This record gives sequence, C-alpha cells and structure tokens, in this order.
Amino acid sequence: MKFGGTSVGSPERIKGVASLITESGEPTFVVLSAMSGTTNSLVEISNYLYKKNPDGANEVINNLEKKYMQHVDELFTTDEYKQKTRDFLISEFGYLRSFTKDIFTSFEEKSIVAQGEIMSTNMMVNYLEEQGVKAILLSAFDFMRTDKNAEPDAQYIKEKLTAIMNDNEGYQIYLTQGFICRNAYGEVDNLQRGGSDFTASLIGVAVNASEIQIWTDIDGMHNNDPRIVDNTDAIRQLNFEEAAELAYFGAKILHPTCVQPAKYAGIPVRLKNTMDPKAEGTIIDNVLIKGKIKAVAAKDNITAIKIKSSRMLLATGFLRKVFEIFETYQTPIDMIATSEVGVSMSIDNVEHLNDIVDELKKYGTVTVDSDMCIVCVVGDLDWSNLGFETLVLDAMRNIPVRMISYGGSNYNISFLIKEADKKQALQNLSKQLFD
Repeated sequence: MKFGGTSVGSPERIKGVASLITESGEPTFVVLSAMSGTTNSLVEISNYLYKKNPDGANEVINNLEKKYMQHVDELFTTDEYKQKTRDFLISEFGYLRSFTKDIFTSFEEKSIVAQGEIMSTNMMVNYLEEQGVKAILLSAFDFMRTDKNAEPDAQYIKEKLTAIMNDNEGYQIYLTQGFICRNAYGEVDNLQRGGSDFTASLIGVAVNASEIQIWTDIDGMHNNDPRIVDNTDAIRQLNFEEAAELAYFGAKILHPTCVQPAKYAGIPVRLKNTMDPKAEGTIIDNVLIKGKIKAVAAKDNITAIKIKSSRMLLATGFLRKVFEIFETYQTPIDMIATSEVGVSMSIDNVEHLNDIVDELKKYGTVTVDSDMCIVCVVGDLDWSNLGFETLVLDAMRNIPVRMISYGGSNYNISFLIKEADKKQALQNLSKQLFD
C-alpha cells in the first residue's frame, strides 16, 4: 500500500492511514511519501543554500520545525512517544541546519529533500507502536538502488529486500520511504519519475505481493478530466497498456513508468481514495476488455515542430538525421506525422528548443507552433473495431486539428490541437463517447 503526501498531510490523516493499513490484520508493506508541503519547503531550503543565503534557509527550517512539533502534540497521546518523536525531530532539524555552515552541492540537495520521507515514516511507525501494532521501519537506503543508467536495479532490490524480510519475520506492518534511494555509487538519490508509486511497484514485485495499492485523494482514474468536464465517472478496470497511455497523456494520478514492474510480474495495481476508502477505485491488470473505449485525457504545454524539405524528398537517412538531433538534446518526441516532403513532431520539453530548431534548419524549412495540447482517446482501439475512429473524429469535427496519430498503438488515438480548444474538445468527446 502506498500513500501520497495529501494522504499523510496532517496528524488526523496519519491516524486514518494507520487505521487503513491495519484493518485487514494481514502482513502489509506500506510506502509513504513526505507530508504534503514538506518537500516544497526542503527544496526551498536548498535554493537558499545554493544562493549562499543561510539566514533564509534557517528561517524556512525553523518554520518547518515548529509545524512538525505541533503535529507531535496532535498525533501522540503518551508522554513516552511524544518525547521519542520530539528527540528524533530535533536530530533531523539539527541535521538540516548543518548544511547551512558549508559549501552546498547537488549531492547535499538530494540528502535534504530525502528528509521529508524519513520524517513521515518515523512519525508513522512511532504512532503504530503507540497503538500496540507490531510494526517495523525499513530504510529505503538499505535496499532501493538505481544502476549506472539511473534506472531501478530490480535484481539488487529483490535480493536485498528478500534478505531483510527473512531477518524480520512476524511483523504486521513493514514501513518504508517512497521516492528516495541510493545510486550505483552509494550516494543518496531519488527515483524521480513516478517517485513513491515506482517504489511501491518495485517492492510489490520484490515481495511477490497479491496486490499493489496506490492511495491518493481521488477515487481512481476518471474517464475524463473532472476539472473541465462535468459528471465524469471513475473507471473500474484498465489494462496496463491503457493505464500507461492515460498516465502519459495527462492523467496525473499515475506516472506511466511506475506500473511497468507490476505489469511484467502480473501483479494487479489498484488505485484507491484515502478520503473515501469504501469507493471501489480502479483496478489495473493484464485483462483487456475488447471493443471498449475507456477514457479521454489531455496533455498541455506541447510544442509542434514541422520541417519541410523538397531537397530531402524521399532521401534515405533524412528521418535518421532528424531524430538524432532530438536524441543529442535528450528531448523525447510525443507524436509524429510524416509525408513525402516533410515531418511534423510534438515535444513537451522546450529546454533545448532553440538549439534543436537551429540544427533542423540545416535540412529544411522549420515551423514552430507553441501553446498546443494533445488530446487522446484510450481503450481497445484496434483497427478491426469498425467505426471507432469515425466516432472519435465526429466528436472533433468543430475543432481545428494540427496532427493526428492513429495506428502506432492499439490503445490510443491522439489529436494535436490548440490549448484554447482543449475544453471544447474534451466536452465534445465525453458527450459523444460516454453520455
């Protein structure tokens, strides 16, 4: 079971999570994020230190410490556990203050940011022990590691965690930190993409869990964006491929890479709502319901790049040269459409846009359109499902479309449109496909 920052965002919610994780009475592995707002404060501390402003950093540290000390009084009832947790927090904030005395590095920034998860898990294990629950805190630094490519080292994680679990049999709750890890050189690092969800998926596979549960503050994935479209419904079941498409194209509840370990191990992932535990949520597994459109999602801040070149018409190597430019600047492409005289692509990372455009101009005329948006329709969209693409296109008939991607995946039809048209597109698609 993994709980995000809002799920443990206050003493009251920590108590609620404690009740949820002990409800079944079965051995349960729990992954916690930092309390909501904590990571932002820790990043702010790091920013002050980078700017050589220790006074600014100390002010943020003092405010954060004050907040946590108030949590102690609200969370614990016995003097013993109040004092035990206060002593731990005094040590933690002393550690944070130690960074204000020396030259600051990026390695130290990761050490600072890691303290949020360390604080939330220590407070939770102390609370569980105070309630008489047999719980143990396992440090993620002891088994969670990335390899030299900054990808999770699944074999190492499984071996280390199996050994740790064998040495600590008989507990009801096994607790650890999400997001944080060590890199291949033993330095403090983090999983970045997917963060705590990725941790939960990797641990679920390593301990051969019966189910991996991701607890957030909404009741599963919805069939459209509830902030834009009224009366959206939670999707009860998704195939892993469908979930990955939705996550990549805008469904913020889940990161596209984090369920991959579970997918390959065949372990179902369930999305649940901490604020409404009785809600069914969404189950993600390897089952594909044939002939069904599941959901619509949108991804903002997209930039379209078109390169047109009659000189390169049908020339071998043209596309390779274009792709190599994006590879050089480590900029992934979202969508692509080709013709005999040109190619259009979309990207969501514009950090190196100017450099990319300069390089592309060697091969043709380059046009850039910003403030674009990708809207995608996800489900069993295999070309043999007669008429599905017609349904989707009919909903988009009044929306100017810059690019369409269909056939690259059996689970997705994507449209590149102006961000200004996103609301109308999502509402039209909902009306056509679900109402």
